[in-house]
Amino acid sequence: MGYGDAGDAIHGDEIMTGILHGVGVGPGDPDLITLKALRIIQSVPVIAWPAPLTGDSMARAIAAPHIDARGADNAPVEIAIRMPMSVARFPAQTVYDTAAHDVAVHLDAGRNVAVLCEGDPFFYGSFMYLFGRLAESYPVDVTPGISSLTASAAALGAPLAARNDVLTVLPAPLPAAELRRRLEESDAVAIIKIGSHLDKVKAALAAADLLDDARYIEHATMPSQTEQRLADVVSAPYFSMVLVHKRREAWRTDADRTETGS
Repeated sequence: MGYGDAGDAIHGDEIMTGILHGVGVGPGDPDLITLKALRIIQSVPVIAWPAPLTGDSMARAIAAPHIDARGADNAPVEIAIRMPMSVARFPAQTVYDTAAHDVAVHLDAGRNVAVLCEGDPFFYGSFMYLFGRLAESYPVDVTPGISSLTASAAALGAPLAARNDVLTVLPAPLPAAELRRRLEESDAVAIIKIGSHLDKVKAALAAADLLDDARYIEHATMPSQTEQRLADVVSAPYFSMVLVHKRREAWRTDADRTETGS
């Protein structure tokens, strides 16, 4: 396979479409990008990334050292996918429609496109919305990334689940009654997207007698990482997480639990 003057992929007389790469860039530390993600980021001619309506893109910031290492002569075309950070389907859905069109222009010209996604593309990742619009028409390759879930557990020194434990991931925007119900049904819980829902999360955990054991972390693996007991937290950003286990330190051996009284 060769490339035309405009970067078109050419196979014989047939122009081939580019590959859409969904690239997980991990939770924040640029060193946690996988080798495959690094190879793609440093080779594709086009890179797209999500961002708020104003301000910087977290996904772009994570990948920045690896993009900058390409140098000015090998710099990729970049597409900013700017959208409101809200749960409303519109205008975010319109934003994804436009972004899919912009990406498709490059794919149709035979240029591979890497769409960066914080954490993992398929774990609450924004890439899935482009995937849904483009996967039936273009070849897609998804590169998994280290998720905030596993990164937070590692940073807190808190294994997520053991033996036959049921691990549940709860988005904090869920209604209070739903949070309480899910807490009752699960052995181990990770609550994500805390933000303005902090008081509701605290109340749900207190009702389940789990507040004192809940561990809180924000901006896991980033220079601004903060860890503390959830009971002591007074405000939380969107990129924060709570981990709690009904058996407390469930990863200890039976002998350890006997000795410690846990």
